[in-house]
Amino acid sequence: MQTTMPPVMPDLMTTREVAALIRKTPNAVRLMRHRGTGPPGFRVGRDTLYRRIVVVAWLEALEQADPLARGQE
Repeated sequence: MQTTMPPVMPDLMTTREVAALIRKTPNAVRLMRHRGTGPPGFRVGRDTLYRRIVVVAWLEALEQADPLARGQE
């Protein structure tokens, strides 16, 4: 009897996956990375990959830095 493993979220995300997560275009993600305002990624060949935990931490940092998200003005 073979057991099936539950689907696991991959640790690495592509530019397209990050873009879908933050509801931006892949070009917007590339531009943010180039400007240093996006999540840090790294190159593997011609592709840029992002660690999921780093993307989530980047989003949480953006939320903490936004006074409206914290209920302050």
